[in-house]
Amino acid sequence: MAHIHDFQKEREKLAKHMMSKADTSMKRFLNLDTNVYEDGALPAKQKEMLGLVASLVLRCDDCIDYHLVQCQKAGVTEAELVEALDIGLVVGGSITIPHIRRALKSWAELEVGP
Repeated sequence: MAHIHDFQKEREKLAKHMMSKADTSMKRFLNLDTNVYEDGALPAKQKEMLGLVASLVLRCDDCIDYHLVQCQKAGVTEAELVEALDIGLVVGGSITIPHIRRALKSWAELEVGP
């Protein structure tokens, strides 16, 4: 199984475990996190690309993979993805290059499917 699909399964399992332990503060934060990516003045698709760029600059591979999955679900094209990654590269610098490589690998796996 491809990395991105393993990631999705593990994330789902860990999220369920986390929710079983979550207190009110944690649940409120997770609710905010979910709601902020819904359509508003900016469409959800654009918000997911913003989340991807922020995750790239912060160099969080789990976050990058999460946003790649959400970007694919939102209908982001490969051309849009590459432009978003370009922004992350310019803002984050060359240290983001390994993360971009892994992001493009995960994107390719998402396009192929499980």
